[in-house]
Amino acid sequence: MSTLFVDEHASPLDAQQAAQLSALLQTLSASQATWLSGYLSGLNAQGALGAGTQATAAQPAAPAAQSAPAEPLTILYGSQTGNAEDVAEQLAERANADGLTANAVDMLDYKPRDLKKESNVVVLVSTHGEGDPPDNAEELHAFIHGKKAPKLEGMNFSVLAFGDTSYEQFCQTGKDFDAQLEKLGGTRVVDRVDLDVDFDDTVESWIDDVIAKFKDATGAGQAHANVTPLPGAAAQPAATESASSYSRKNPFPAEVLTNVVMNGQGSDKEVHHIELDTEDSGLTWEPGDSLGIIPANDPEVVAELIGALGVEADEMVTGIDGDVTLEHALTHQYEITTLTRPFIEKYAEQAANDALNALLAEDARQQLSEYIDGRFIVDLVEDYPIEGMAGADFVRLLRKLPPRLYSIASSHAANPDEIHLTVAAVRYETHGRKRHGVASVQLADRSEEARLPIYIDHNKNFKLPADDSAPIIMIGPGTGIAPFRAFVEEREERGADGKNWVFFGAQHFRTDFYYQTDWLRWREAGLLTRMDVAFSRDQADKIYVQDKIRQAGAEVYQWIEDGATLYVCGDANAMAADVHDALLDVIGEQAGITPEDAAGYLKNLQKEKRYQRDVY
Repeated sequence: MSTLFVDEHASPLDAQQAAQLSALLQTLSASQATWLSGYLSGLNAQGALGAGTQATAAQPAAPAAQSAPAEPLTILYGSQTGNAEDVAEQLAERANADGLTANAVDMLDYKPRDLKKESNVVVLVSTHGEGDPPDNAEELHAFIHGKKAPKLEGMNFSVLAFGDTSYEQFCQTGKDFDAQLEKLGGTRVVDRVDLDVDFDDTVESWIDDVIAKFKDATGAGQAHANVTPLPGAAAQPAATESASSYSRKNPFPAEVLTNVVMNGQGSDKEVHHIELDTEDSGLTWEPGDSLGIIPANDPEVVAELIGALGVEADEMVTGIDGDVTLEHALTHQYEITTLTRPFIEKYAEQAANDALNALLAEDARQQLSEYIDGRFIVDLVEDYPIEGMAGADFVRLLRKLPPRLYSIASSHAANPDEIHLTVAAVRYETHGRKRHGVASVQLADRSEEARLPIYIDHNKNFKLPADDSAPIIMIGPGTGIAPFRAFVEEREERGADGKNWVFFGAQHFRTDFYYQTDWLRWREAGLLTRMDVAFSRDQADKIYVQDKIRQAGAEVYQWIEDGATLYVCGDANAMAADVHDALLDVIGEQAGITPEDAAGYLKNLQKEKRYQRDVY
């Protein structure tokens, strides 16, 4: 921003006040300066400004602003990875700059009983797993659906739902909040918007709509019209894009430096350690963040789909950013593998096929689920062909190719010019056709053919404690170990003296002990206090990380009582739930409390940010 200063000779401020104000102004964005101007004008109009200073005749009074809205706009967010939180903060910043008084609040920090006091609420919430609320939204979600939920007549609300159409219960948590707030008496000011994984453009228009509608609802528009900017505020230039502003919309092209299979011979797994060159990118990250990769579809899969459609690869179609060949669009711009109900519904409208329509009937959900399982879009095209369908018509049915996220397995402090990933290549065969993961196999097989478009996806809900002396317990079987390698690297760089305990699980010690050399080095150096491993197939009875947690229950509980933070990363469907249950058992047994009280204990740890999960 441009340099702002206060001329102490032309103002009623003394030299110290002028210096302090000039220093503050240099740190403000345009929206912050505008908000401060309106705030000071409001105080001046109420006679609350200048109570401790002498007024001067040479300084005219600031124009009076209309009173701020009687009730603020409360923005509640529930987010597993941070997307809803980021948008909530964007909304709050723009709303405050536009005359509203807005505050973004983590649902985990919000007292559910305060909901009845609110007049204007915006809910931004993701859906986790198969229709479940994210960890920090569980309590509020349960409260509004429970017997103690208050009547909310007089509340204005809007809901923004985050989800992924590849899941059957798409945006279910957002739908739950939207329906229940209305049921409790709230008035919907802006219709609910359901976001798929690529949502940037939709978010911009939604924020504009929410601000406009809530300004009307609160009468805040006039207040903003009379705001007088601070001197120089309007002259501040907009932020310009720089090398450090690489993002999902503007990814950095990264070169692959290293691609090594970590499994030994005979393993059933194929896990790669991949290192990407980020020198000169300006990208920064913290342990717990993820790397977003904009993938490209396998050329063989593209050719197979084009053949099933019976069209030409060089047919010109209107793609995401203009006219391109069909082959280019299917390779770089659209999702062509994952089969979802929304896609089948759009395809069925064109197919006019009785059998396909029957599969979409409400009483055939189980049959549809069984059909989708293990199939790609090409299977649908072959099973229910549409004669004469042009490539241009087909691409209009597809969703944009979404980025894939991978936990970063390295510390920026230890490796400032590289990002390390731990990637399991997904390969399998179903319904007579070989299948594979779009990004995982690109990383495994084709990542050195071209630079990979990448960006940092910051996860504010999965972070090391600020206190370097605090103990941590990390539970990460399989590729879930990735962020914990970054955690320990970071603590090594910081010289942190907090104790570190890792639980790791895989199939076989001999072939699947990922980063074994690193863990042994840190163990010998004293940085890794303890490591418990569970290799499920190395004995007759399978042993998993949750079993190891129960076996070490007394020590786990003592570490928690001593202030340890618990971290869990990996599979959400089975592992995360099993680990959660093991922790409940340990807490209940060691503390001598009921299962209900153990659940409350764990919930309190979550509120204190001492139980964090990155599960998928």
